[in-house]
Amino acid sequence: MSALTTTVVVPLAADPNGTILVRGTRVTLESIVASFRAGATAEEIAQRFPAVALADVYQIIAHYLNHVAEVDAYLSERRTQAAALQLEVETRFDSIGVRARLIARRNATPVN
Repeated sequence: MSALTTTVVVPLAADPNGTILVRGTRVTLESIVASFRAGATAEEIAQRFPAVALADVYQIIAHYLNHVAEVDAYLSERRTQAAALQLEVETRFDSIGVRARLIARRNATPVN
């Protein structure tokens, strides 16, 4: 009888910005966890994200369940960063009247 390998590598990797993605895809850990928290099964999650293999979804869910505090802390930090970025963008770029300015610009440009 052969020995079974017991080491499991969770298919997650951080991109240069610190976003944790499913290795080899652009699917975020946050997307998988949010779907799972919303009640989706591993099979449903794999259908929503065809780039992620079903076995990888199971591994990621297991990793999440074994490290809830750490993953939740990471997700909380990402939400904080996203809110700060949104505030910065809204501060730097005046969004009031954007539609009117775009329509005026379109109307002022001659059509070829």
